[in-house]
Amino acid sequence: MNFPFYIARRYLFSKKSHNAINVISAISVCGVALATLALVCTLSVFNGFQDLVSTFFTAFDPQLKVVPVEGKVFDGQDERIRNLKSMPEIALVSESLEDNALVQYQGRQAMAVIKGMEDNFSELTPIDTILFGRGELLLHDEVADYAVPGVQLLASLGAGVRFLDPLEIYAPKRGAKVNMANPAASFNSGNLFSSGLVFAVNQEKYDGSYIITSLQFARKLFQYAGNEVSAVNLKLKPDADAGAVKAKIEEMLGSDFRVLDRYEQQADTFRIMEIEKLISYLFLTFILAIACFNVIGSLSMLIIDKRDDVETLRNLGADERQLLRIFLFEGRMISCIGAVAGIVLGVLLCWLQQTFGLISLGTSGSFIVDAYPVSVHFWDVALVFFTVVAVSFLSVWYPVRYFFKKCFGKE
Repeated sequence: MNFPFYIARRYLFSKKSHNAINVISAISVCGVALATLALVCTLSVFNGFQDLVSTFFTAFDPQLKVVPVEGKVFDGQDERIRNLKSMPEIALVSESLEDNALVQYQGRQAMAVIKGMEDNFSELTPIDTILFGRGELLLHDEVADYAVPGVQLLASLGAGVRFLDPLEIYAPKRGAKVNMANPAASFNSGNLFSSGLVFAVNQEKYDGSYIITSLQFARKLFQYAGNEVSAVNLKLKPDADAGAVKAKIEEMLGSDFRVLDRYEQQADTFRIMEIEKLISYLFLTFILAIACFNVIGSLSMLIIDKRDDVETLRNLGADERQLLRIFLFEGRMISCIGAVAGIVLGVLLCWLQQTFGLISLGTSGSFIVDAYPVSVHFWDVALVFFTVVAVSFLSVWYPVRYFFKKCFGKE
C-alpha cells in the first residue's frame, strides 16, 4: 500500500488529541457533501424542466423539418425535395407556409403567425392531443377556409372558441409601397372562419400568436406561387433513427437546405435554459470553493496536531515529499468522501422528488405539473463529481504546502 496514503487514512479515521479537529473534519465532509448535493439537485431540476418543455413541442413540431438556408421560401417541387418521399425511413411528407400577419376581430387587433398546412397535417404529429372544443379538424372546404387558433390569441382578441364573425387577416403586399392616402390598398386580406377548435401547447410562443389554416389560404394571402413553401415537415417510421436519417437527408439536399430536429426547431428556448443551467452551475461551484475553506482549516489544525508524528516519521526515513503527500491525501480523501456522500444523497433526494413530489410548485392550479420535475443524467453526475474533486484538490494544494513549510521550516 502507498505509504503516504496509509498514514493519511489512519489520520482521517483515528481519534485526534484535540476533539475539535474531529469535529472540523466532519464539518468539512458535510460542507463538501451539501455543495455536491446542491449541484446534483439543481442540474437535475434544470434537466427536468428541459424534458418537460420538450414534451410540449412534440404535438406541434414535426420530427424533422427542412428549411432554406437563405430566404423565407423555396420550391417545394425541387427534385431533391421530391426524392424525400421515396426514402424508406420517411412515413409522411407535409408542406407548410408561415408568415406574420395582422388579425382583427370585432375591432380588436393582434399580430399573429399564419401557418398554412397541407390536409395531411393531422397525421404529421399527434396534434389532436392539444386540441380543445367541438368541431371537425378541417382547414378548408369548397366554401371557406377555417382557423385553428391558439387559445391565448383568441383571448387577446376577445373571441370564444366558436367565434361568430370571421377573423380578418391582413398581410402587406409583396414588393408594394404603403399608400399613405389609402393604406388598405397596400394589404392583402382574407377571412378565416371558426372550426370550433383551438389548440393549447402551454407555450406562449404558440398559444399567443399561431393560427393554423390551409396551405392554399396562406399562399393566396402572402402572394406565393402554388409550389412555394417555407418548410417541408417529415414524419419518420417508428423504427427509424432520427439522427441517422437527419444526416442522410442533409447529405442528399446539400448546402441549400437545413434539416432541423425538434430541439433545433426550438433552439432559442433550449439555449436560454442551457445558459441558466450553466450560470447556476458556476454559482454553485463558487459556493463549493467557499466550502473547501473548512477542509483547509481542518488540514492546518491536523498539521499542527501531528508535529511530533512528522518528526518521528522523518527520523524513520520519510522524506519531505512523502510527508507533504500525507496531508494532501488527507484533503483529497475528505473531498472524495464528501463528493460521494453528496452525490448519493442528491440522487436519493431526486428519486424521492420524482416518486412523491415532495416540493410542490404551489396549489393555485396555474402550473403544468404539481411538483418540481427532476431528471438525473449520468453525465451531469460525472461532471459534478469531477468538479468537486478538481475544486477541492486545487483549493488545498497551496495552503497545505504553505502550512507544512511554516510548521517544519522547509518543504
